[in-house]
Amino acid sequence: MILADKIINERKKLGWSQEEMADKLGVSRQSVSKWEGAQSVPDLQRILEMSKIFGVSTDYLLKDDIEDVIPSEKADSDSSLRKLSLEEANTYLDIVKKSSDKIALGVAICTSCPVPLLLLESAFKAGSGISEGVAGGLGTVLLLVLVAISLVFIIPAGMALSKWEWLEKESFETEYGVDGAVRTKSNKFEPRFVRGITMGIVTILLGVILLVAVAFINENNEPPIIAAASALLLFIGAGVNMIIRAGMVKDSYSRVLQEDDYTKAKKENKVMNAVAPAYWLLVTAGYLAWSFTTNNWGFTWIVWPIAGIVFGAISVVVDQITRKD
Repeated sequence: MILADKIINERKKLGWSQEEMADKLGVSRQSVSKWEGAQSVPDLQRILEMSKIFGVSTDYLLKDDIEDVIPSEKADSDSSLRKLSLEEANTYLDIVKKSSDKIALGVAICTSCPVPLLLLESAFKAGSGISEGVAGGLGTVLLLVLVAISLVFIIPAGMALSKWEWLEKESFETEYGVDGAVRTKSNKFEPRFVRGITMGIVTILLGVILLVAVAFINENNEPPIIAAASALLLFIGAGVNMIIRAGMVKDSYSRVLQEDDYTKAKKENKVMNAVAPAYWLLVTAGYLAWSFTTNNWGFTWIVWPIAGIVFGAISVVVDQITRKD
């Protein structure tokens, strides 16, 4: 099989058009067309780039007598590890993208669930005629209804992702072409990830600014402050929605590539794998207990950023201890 045929085969395996492949290599579509038509031969730099994105060796591309694909993976690969095919990787990435929208929406609804309770309390204190019992009772019912609605989105999406948990917990090897294809998608998604995280943070900050401004203007007038706290929760819900959607997709690429928080070394850190679930379970229980006890949902959300910072510190400490061990 000649080079032209091999380029065609590998490009089609990845589902790329000539234009898409040209973009990845920084050449014109006409150049790719000429390579595949055996009208010209790519230079050595392009051969090396194709070897990387196809996940095959340069020998396979250059030597006509080599018909079988020679992966560019490490020669000392562990055959005992589970293999991840390109089809499986693409299926997983598609499921994460769809699930991220549902989970992000569910979390946003759950974050905003105290809003009706706060608004009814604000109406009561403003003397609208609603009794305290009605405000508290109806507000609590609506809160629970919104929590139930959020679970309708979160639970099915979580179940769809559950069978892929091994990507996060187990070490594995990717078949040829997987790393190159996924890394290309990851690099393409990077600007969207940065934009999503930035917009999410800015949205939350706008809610905080609104609350501070209303509290400053209405220092001795509680109803507007409570209403502003409600608005803050809506801003937080919208911001969290953006952050989760961007973060889940970014994490899916990191899981397949086994980078960042999903390297083989971190997966084998059994101490942190045991600490993390228990930690977040305690944080969630503490948040709910504090919120229901004080009924100050507009403030208790501060638990989450603090818990995130503390968890990061714990991770660093545990990582250093286990490395020394």
